[in-house]
Amino acid sequence: MSRDTTVRESSPSGRFVLRIDPGLHGALRSAARAAATSLNEYCARKLASPGAWLDEEASDLIGRAARLLGESLVGVVAFGSWTRGESRAASDFDVLLIAEECVPITRELYRRWDSEPALHWRGHEVEPHFVHLPAEGAVPSGTWAEVATDGVVLHERGLEVSERLAGIRGMISAGRISRRRAHGQSYWVRAG
Repeated sequence: MSRDTTVRESSPSGRFVLRIDPGLHGALRSAARAAATSLNEYCARKLASPGAWLDEEASDLIGRAARLLGESLVGVVAFGSWTRGESRAASDFDVLLIAEECVPITRELYRRWDSEPALHWRGHEVEPHFVHLPAEGAVPSGTWAEVATDGVVLHERGLEVSERLAGIRGMISAGRISRRRAHGQSYWVRAG
């Protein structure tokens, strides 16, 4: 007697059961109640939001960037002393908030960021730097060269940021731009 082992595909119902720790379930239920929504709706929103899979500090950072820039948020990249492993107790946590070209980089963006309580990353205050992606193939600024060598992409839409950073690293390895040091400070120069 032969059995039919054909796998039949059906359209997903959109429903599933998730087994989680009772303490987490209670916390999610309380958060849903505070948000005046159902537990299912609350969980669906959390899972769909940028940074949902990151730890709380990263999620807070990406969430604020997403609220501020909306659909114009291209990426969030950490850089500076923290990513180089050189941070001190008084260091801040530098982060690029990359916006689409249609978003003007103005003091108003910084005022809106500062209107909410300060964010912290591993005990360091988050210092935002609003930017646009450099033009593809253009010689980047020193900041972008630093980000390409030491940056950590925390969030990006598609692979736009990673591809641009890879292009900048290619320019560095080809010698089109190079890092120099003077008086203990790094700076970048274009090839002669």
